[in-house]
Amino acid sequence: MTDRLTIGVLALQGDVREHAGALERAGARAVPVRRPEELDAVDALVLTGGESTTMSRLLVTFDLLEPIRARLAAGMPAYGSCAGMILLARQVLDGRPDQRQLGALDVIVRRNAFGRQVDSFETDVDFPGGPTRAVFIRAPWVEKVGDGVEVLATVSHTADGSVADATDAADRIVAVRQGPILATAFHPELTGDERVHRLFVDIAHDSTRTTGRPTDDNVDLEER
Repeated sequence: MTDRLTIGVLALQGDVREHAGALERAGARAVPVRRPEELDAVDALVLTGGESTTMSRLLVTFDLLEPIRARLAAGMPAYGSCAGMILLARQVLDGRPDQRQLGALDVIVRRNAFGRQVDSFETDVDFPGGPTRAVFIRAPWVEKVGDGVEVLATVSHTADGSVADATDAADRIVAVRQGPILATAFHPELTGDERVHRLFVDIAHDSTRTTGRPTDDNVDLEER
């Protein structure tokens, strides 16, 4: 046994290897999660980007929706980027009627809030520890946060859809934390900056110390 955490990366869509690499560089052991028994073996979980409605269907297909909900309710730390943020949210605007939510994060998010694929962009955002480069791809934003949700980052978004420091810009929430749950509208795994993943590893460490869940040093990142 060691204090190196085993963090699962939901391997249904998205940048699985990029998230895994960032977690490894941040000091965790990263493993793919596609089945309930793989979920049982992890201390924390990353929900990748992708297409949120498709991912919600895949969670049902792979019998992961209810097991993840149960682990989250029991206090499992989780980090969601882009579509992962949408899945974690309590409520989604502009989603599909049949879209399933994990509901672990007391926020209302707007799906595809920044526009379509052609409206994807990069910008610097102020994040704990200093500015970080953020990649937004058909990204959501947070419309409303509940009690106990900490806003970690915002971007200024103008009425014409551009991101700028302008008097007509509204600050849109793009990173939040609620206890052991972390979420960003952007994709830190694509930038080479592990600050978001390091923060999540720290959150997971603090949570496992509190819950007393043991860590495991006998799992590798082989495809299963």
